[in-house]
Amino acid sequence: MGRRINGASVEIIRTREFIRQTNKIKDKKTRERIFKNVKRIIEDPERGDFLGHEKGVRKIYIPPFRLLYAYKDNKIYLLDFDHRDKIYKKRL
Repeated sequence: MGRRINGASVEIIRTREFIRQTNKIKDKKTRERIFKNVKRIIEDPERGDFLGHEKGVRKIYIPPFRLLYAYKDNKIYLLDFDHRDKIYKKRL
């Protein structure tokens, strides 16, 4: 799926884990918040804070969840989405 940021084409890549975790979310408001934050990432890929122990991975806080992504070479990789307590344990 291609998008344009400042005239440059950007590719959005969703990992299996991201798709699996977001498909578990049944609450409509939470799904809307995920979609809204993905749009914000597309508009400004450098907006998220870096994840301390994984170089290049950024996080967005969607209470009480975290969305992890990476931005490199005009590609946004949506890596994972899970509850705060679980996501960091999975990434260690």
